[in-house]
Amino acid sequence: MLTVRHSGLLTTVQDLGRPGYQQYGIVVGGALDGFAARAVNLSVGNDDNAALLEMAQTGPDLVFDQDVLVAWGGADFAARVNDEPLPRDRAVRIAAGEPVSFGLARSGLRAWLAIAGGIDVPLVMGSRSTYRRGGIGGHQGRTLAAGDALKLFEPTPWAKQLLATLVAGRKRAVAWTIRPDVMGKPARPGTVRALRGPECDWFTKDALRAFFSAEWRATKEADRMGVRLLGPELALANPREMISSSVNAGVVQVPPTGQPIVLLPSRQSIGGYPRLATVVTADLGRFAQMRPGDPVRFVETTIATAHDLYLARERDLNRVRLGLARLTV
Repeated sequence: MLTVRHSGLLTTVQDLGRPGYQQYGIVVGGALDGFAARAVNLSVGNDDNAALLEMAQTGPDLVFDQDVLVAWGGADFAARVNDEPLPRDRAVRIAAGEPVSFGLARSGLRAWLAIAGGIDVPLVMGSRSTYRRGGIGGHQGRTLAAGDALKLFEPTPWAKQLLATLVAGRKRAVAWTIRPDVMGKPARPGTVRALRGPECDWFTKDALRAFFSAEWRATKEADRMGVRLLGPELALANPREMISSSVNAGVVQVPPTGQPIVLLPSRQSIGGYPRLATVVTADLGRFAQMRPGDPVRFVETTIATAHDLYLARERDLNRVRLGLARLTV
């Protein structure tokens, strides 16, 4: 059992989302950086889609009623256990009753905490993810609050053995780490790679050139749906409107203001703004960490390269998975 002593600013239960229901207006949602969530789940022997905690800006204070194996990653939170630093990007032993606190994010914005076995909340439309605006999923369809108690599923035999080894050796954490930010072929700091979108030819040549050359800044208008950016005005070549069409995570919409919006996993099902570009899947997680004022530049790429970037990261994660399966704990 996991008990929340302090909830933090915006702590929710998430998994990899709720695909298959967009035609009914239900967002996919899920962890805003699904790859980072998969990495911490893998660290404690969980399935990729196991439910975990997502925290934003200010993390929760937690306590467990049993010894558990956890892993966390993402933004640089001031995480501690028993007033000692809580190691990140690796499996860590937490004893029953030990206080765990995440405090304030010192850089970045969001982090994910996986617990061996995963969090036991009801499946709603095939997912345990919290969809706050719909009031479904997660823990009672809402952010966590002080006093909430969450059940945990049984850890895998591998996780149990790893925990027992740490206890026997009086060790807090394993020596190895899993860092998703170095897997595959990461983009240069401050950049993301993007493809031209379906309506890119609606824009002036100057607007398209500006999109791929200017430095953009994240604004305060950001949430789980998307991040609005500030930069040069992106003008249409001719005034026109479009019929609302489907949108995916990573799509860059441009409303009449001319300031682009990068859509994230909790985006709407359809949108009526022109789609100038699409951020490649391998780089989309960077927007989950952007604070107001953070800069970003878009680097144009191709669909073939986007596929290669995705596969390279998946191959690296699978190598880690195979290595852990052979690990003698």
